[in-house]
Amino acid sequence: MKKNTFEEDLEYIARYPLPYEMLNKKTVFITGATGLIGYQLVKSLLVIGEIQIIALVRNIDKVNKIYMDDDKEKIKFIEGDILEPIRIEEKIDYIFHCAAVTTSKIMIEKPVETLMTAVTGTNNVLELAKEKKCKSVVFVSSMEMYGSFSELDKEVTEDMIGYIDPLKVRSNYPESKRLCENMCIAYMEEFGVPVKIARLAQTFGAGILPWENRVFAQFAKSVINQQDIVLHTKGLSEGNYCYTRDCIIGLLTLLLKGINGEAYNIVNPKSHTTISEMANMVADKIADKKIKVLFDIPESNLFGYAADTKMKLNSDKLQKLGWKPEIGLEEAYKRMIACMTQNKSE
Repeated sequence: MKKNTFEEDLEYIARYPLPYEMLNKKTVFITGATGLIGYQLVKSLLVIGEIQIIALVRNIDKVNKIYMDDDKEKIKFIEGDILEPIRIEEKIDYIFHCAAVTTSKIMIEKPVETLMTAVTGTNNVLELAKEKKCKSVVFVSSMEMYGSFSELDKEVTEDMIGYIDPLKVRSNYPESKRLCENMCIAYMEEFGVPVKIARLAQTFGAGILPWENRVFAQFAKSVINQQDIVLHTKGLSEGNYCYTRDCIIGLLTLLLKGINGEAYNIVNPKSHTTISEMANMVADKIADKKIKVLFDIPESNLFGYAADTKMKLNSDKLQKLGWKPEIGLEEAYKRMIACMTQNKSE
């Protein structure tokens, strides 16, 4: 039976030249295991080797929807709220903290919950890392923490910072990521927690979750259903993207080779484009011009979209650790749509 695109990606990750022997017979704790990044990490670790995985999830029903029975036999799932202190008896060697609110609409409708999930949740994870004396911790941050730049004629590196308006409710997400990054540094300095920070570009590809509804998933569904792409903004915001497989390899590189207390952009600079340009690329090249791009812009920000940003992320720092992004934007869509189609037919 032919492997689907996601399975091919997982096998590629398992063959990637990283010191996976460091993970052999060790325990890895992952928060947000029913989110895109957490799910991809869990699935990757299952094929990398003999690794004990403990996964914190908020909703066990989602586990049953996305994980196969064979997977569930190998993973210890803990159903719980990241806002509560994390109690685990087992020794924990490594941590990926991925749990976060990622839906813009929720950031607008439930800003307090968004903030507390980030701040209290990260504090609880760092307390666990301190208690267990972990070998390495990766905090999954976001490119949104950079804010906006009024004039920018160069790529954004990890030592740069832009403006965030604290009086805008949608700022809860980027502001909380900034605070959580500083919290990571505080725990490293005061308690010796060996934490690395991953600033993710928007990540998508094979293996996206069935309920995913962010822009990339909407564009892919438009292709599959042969429906026009409808944009609710002018699409001027500049997007920075990374294919899922490349992102997971980047996170594993940080865990095993990253420098404590340092932040790293995980992005494919060649995949930089505006939302409208990406929409047109999908309509023209992926859908072979069978669909078109339409605009339906509401007077108010009903959908909670972030303000237009103009920046291009640089990934040289991570590439110096041996990582290299390989899948471009067009290929990312092709592989994602192939996987979505394969899953639909199974």
